[in-house]
Amino acid sequence: MTAAGWRRLEAHLADFIWQHPDWPRFRWSADRLLPAVADARFLHGRLIGTMAAAGLATRQQAELTAATDDAVATSAIEGEALPPASVRSSIARRLGLPDDGLTPRDSRVEGVAGMVLDATRNCRQPLTVERLFSWHRALFAVMRPSLEAPIDVGRWRTDARGRMQVVSATYRGGKTPRVHFEAPPADRVAAGMKRFIAWFNGDAEDLDALLRAAIAHLWFVTIHPFDDGNGRIGRAIMDMAIARAEPPGGQRFYSLSSAILRQRRGYYAALEQAQRGDLDITPWLLWFLQCHQTAVRDAERTARRVIEVARFWPSVEPVNARQRKALAKLLDEWEGLMTTRKWAAINAVSADTAQRDIADLVSRGVLVPNRKGGRSTGYVLAGPLGPASPVSQEASPSEAKRGG
Repeated sequence: MTAAGWRRLEAHLADFIWQHPDWPRFRWSADRLLPAVADARFLHGRLIGTMAAAGLATRQQAELTAATDDAVATSAIEGEALPPASVRSSIARRLGLPDDGLTPRDSRVEGVAGMVLDATRNCRQPLTVERLFSWHRALFAVMRPSLEAPIDVGRWRTDARGRMQVVSATYRGGKTPRVHFEAPPADRVAAGMKRFIAWFNGDAEDLDALLRAAIAHLWFVTIHPFDDGNGRIGRAIMDMAIARAEPPGGQRFYSLSSAILRQRRGYYAALEQAQRGDLDITPWLLWFLQCHQTAVRDAERTARRVIEVARFWPSVEPVNARQRKALAKLLDEWEGLMTTRKWAAINAVSADTAQRDIADLVSRGVLVPNRKGGRSTGYVLAGPLGPASPVSQEASPSEAKRGG
């Protein structure tokens, strides 16, 4: 049999992509990816434009929120719950923002927060073995009680306790566990990571940063070089690849890990499909681009609302203390209509006083009543912050073409 014939046979018999003779020479369909890449770039540019209209304090808070969400979400994807207040405090301190507060330091939090910020803020520093080891040591400075066995910290896995597999406890109620993925043998990790790091640090000007990030994440978690923590470190590498394509010192206003967390089943399914398929990873890249768009859209909605809230208060002055308190409730993700009874309860005043406060705001166009009359009438905020008039958003190029 010819060499080409043997390669075709080996590829046919392979269970996982790392067993293919051409691994890791990934393939994809540029034609299928181009519209999704264009949409992602359009949405990201629009988010940057939106944030440019915000003040410095708003941008700093948006960056702090995104980094906090990222650290909390990347841990939650792996089933570990971190206290958001502690994460926010740690990241604020590292960013030099006055949000540190009095929250006690948590070693688990410090490790994740440090890795998340190092990956993005120091993205142009080379990815090295020692840097990866330092991230791993930071993640496992304190061993989780839930770990079944001690892990090797700050070094490649050895498979001393058996093959590295991703296994579900049972499959469809049966007693036989299902092997979702099996990583390459430990004796291939060092060489595999050397090749990966060289690619990651190399020049790839012809490859879009988002595609580079998606490939880096898939490649890294397929090698699965550590006993534990591969997902979190893989997502940090993903964020690092994206940050390298952004302006130096640029701020990140969205959390990709948060979007992945909300689509966790799809995330694992897309990874498993890619790792069990051939080296054509087009479906994985499309899933990743869609997830990135979701993250940016969420951030844009949040950013526009923050900007509108900042504009809201000067536009409604003067307001008394009761009006300010009730309006703040409406701005804080209030569900349903504001009524005279609710207004009175919020401020501990009579219904007559509440009605006078409301009538003043209705006359000035701040509140809009529903069609019912009397004190049973409900009210909502007028303008872009009201539920009937959400902050408008333009369609992306491909959405406009589809009429969406």
